[in-house]
Amino acid sequence: MSDPIVTTTEGAVRGRTDTAHVFLDIPYAAPPIGSARFAAPGPHQPWPGVRDATRPGPTAPQPRRDGFGKLDMSPYFGPGWIPGADYLTVTVWAPQQARNSPVMVFVHGGGFVSGSSRAPLYDGTAFARDGVVLVTVNYRLGIPGFLDLPGAPANRGMLDIIAALRWVQRNIAQFGGDPDNVTLFGQSAGATIVGGLLADPEAANLFHRAIVQSGNGLGAFSLEQAARVTHAAADALGIGPTAMDFADIPDERLVALMPKLTGLDLRTETSSDPLAGFSPFSLVLDRQPAEAVAAGAGAGAGAEVPLIVGTNTREANLYLVPQRNSTTEAELYATAARIDTDPEKLIARYRARYPQATPEDLQSTLLGDALFGTGSRHLADAHVTRRAAPTYTYEFDWQSAASNGRLGAAHTVELPFVFDLLNLPALHGPRGLLGPAEAPPVLAARMHGAWVQFAHTGDPGWAPPQTHRFTERG
Repeated sequence: MSDPIVTTTEGAVRGRTDTAHVFLDIPYAAPPIGSARFAAPGPHQPWPGVRDATRPGPTAPQPRRDGFGKLDMSPYFGPGWIPGADYLTVTVWAPQQARNSPVMVFVHGGGFVSGSSRAPLYDGTAFARDGVVLVTVNYRLGIPGFLDLPGAPANRGMLDIIAALRWVQRNIAQFGGDPDNVTLFGQSAGATIVGGLLADPEAANLFHRAIVQSGNGLGAFSLEQAARVTHAAADALGIGPTAMDFADIPDERLVALMPKLTGLDLRTETSSDPLAGFSPFSLVLDRQPAEAVAAGAGAGAGAEVPLIVGTNTREANLYLVPQRNSTTEAELYATAARIDTDPEKLIARYRARYPQATPEDLQSTLLGDALFGTGSRHLADAHVTRRAAPTYTYEFDWQSAASNGRLGAAHTVELPFVFDLLNLPALHGPRGLLGPAEAPPVLAARMHGAWVQFAHTGDPGWAPPQTHRFTERG
């Protein structure tokens, strides 16, 4: 069988055929180099001839991240920084006989500082097998993507996703996809970006359904918080806090600086740190995505699209369990202090709700709510108040036996089920995300199937306001 060739608005690309047609590393915007790193994404120049889309390309500049403690997270983070200018690209997985097929566009997570479409977890074979054209997106991360700078547009990484969605509108029909049936979905930081796009008028009519997996509808930084990160970065580099000053700094220095910004105290008189010190980067907005959706912002992009919002039952275990065996009262208090101005009152409230919980359980629960749970519930409630399209909620509750049986339904554990990739070798073994025991294929079939059904019909298979629980039995 000959390799498939598709002509896009920028030029022809040659992919490969496995069980699906696969096209890797197709540019959707101009290379973000030099001062362009801090500008809105621009159009890519047309290329002559046929571009090879059979090999993976470069990724966004990012620090190396492989795991949390003893847990191997390389299937999630991917290969790290693969240098190269042309990294604003998409990968397309299409059924061989795709004709007006539903399209799903995935935005990866990684704390706004890491990740790429090259991560093994984002293999789209199962989606193509089930009649969906899957598009995965690389976008700017860290300082180029999300540092708020005078003289530069805010949220440049999110602007990249908008540019990719516009590329989909222009080109996806050539791959067999339906540009009028696009489901945007993301996980973690990617899910928070999806929530931001629900409230952004610039994204109107670029997608028609949305899924927010373990995101945070209250996860944006205020202008004051963002300025604190900007000044810390500028001081560390010995430069002024403007886009013009940062334009002269090479990517290597920016990447080396990013981990040193983690842990900044971003609490203000009016705002807590929505990411509890775990990332110095997020969306920067004058109001939270959940609040904007509740107010009707983004009409045509947010309130009028069917939405799935959900979390995992033990999200914060990913950040706690692989790195320690237990939690002390001092560690519980320190976590509460990062979340609330009155940590003793916060702990007391959770103890009243969960009287049998250990300090370790309380720490995981209150941190999971702060990072994902509370913001996800607010986003779902905001979408419900608009009553323009259905809102579906879920909870993922399959318990991974990784980390000596203690990891549970932690952050990211649902991804192999969504992508129906339980057989990925790196997910198993003593350091694997899914643990030593066999993960249930029937649950992957259910969860992946719900996402596919939602892309096809707008209905994942359960009725709101019921929250669907994805467990080994259901």
